[in-house]
Amino acid sequence: MIRNIAGSVLALAGATAAVWSPFRAWYDGRHGRDYAIDELFTGITDAKGELLGSMLAPFLFATLLTLLGVVLRSRLLVAFAGLVVLGFTVLWMVRVGQAEGSLTVGGDGTGLGDGVANAFGGGVLLLLGALVMSGRSHAPHRVDRPDHEPRPTHPTLDGPPPDDTSTPEAPPPYPQASAPYAATQTYDVPVRDDVPAWDPERERENPPPKS
Repeated sequence: MIRNIAGSVLALAGATAAVWSPFRAWYDGRHGRDYAIDELFTGITDAKGELLGSMLAPFLFATLLTLLGVVLRSRLLVAFAGLVVLGFTVLWMVRVGQAEGSLTVGGDGTGLGDGVANAFGGGVLLLLGALVMSGRSHAPHRVDRPDHEPRPTHPTLDGPPPDDTSTPEAPPPYPQASAPYAATQTYDVPVRDDVPAWDPERERENPPPKS
């Protein structure tokens, strides 16, 4: 968050310096807005170009890219804006050097002026802003589970395995003999006629021997 704010401040400062530079002196006291944009490709002349068709046009385009990059937190757009500013400034210097034979730097209003310095400084600030910005953060994709769906648990080495709250199914009962079959079961016991009946009086008179 802090890097995005710092990078945005640098980028906006660079765009401001770049878009203000055509209103300053570029060479021999001539302002950047006096150079037509098509002269960068056909050759520098003494003709005065229109404002929107001058060196202001590419810098306005770079400013729009900067604003869009700051809003979207796009480092690519901010860096591209800085390259646009530096690219057109260097191309202008090459064309002026070809027209004048050489480039000079003077402090009395001759040679390169502060407008070129503003353009260069703005382009560098834009590139620095793109480097400082952290860009957009990408959050990991998250899959939301329904509330009724239990989350899977896995046993760990630090604790016991999770309790299984599910109730196992009871085994089927073992087969038992049916009551009607047990009640109706009969057995044949032989009856012996030679065994005398039990007589308690006789048992008192003749008790069985004790072992």
